Amino acid sequence: MQDQQQQMNLNIDLKASKPIETGEGNVIFQQGMILRSISKFITGSDEDSILPIPIFYDTQSGKILEGTIPKELREEYEDHIIQS
Repeated sequence: MQDQQQQMNLNIDLKASKPIETGEGNVIFQQGMILRSISKFITGSDEDSILPIPIFYDTQSGKILEGTIPKELREEYEDHIIQS
């Protein structure tokens, strides 16, 4: 627990960071969700379930910022991803 607290209290110099932008120079992103359907046979429930996966996307193109989508799904969504 103490390790988690130490990680959350890191002092980060924002000047040492670099901006993330699209190829068109857009720097504003919005948070959204990808929805995945999970079979009732996998979950063991009476109905299929919906799994929301939070992502960030470019507000102008609607494309997903690559670093925010799970690696396992990147190939499936490759036409909807902005390289980060």
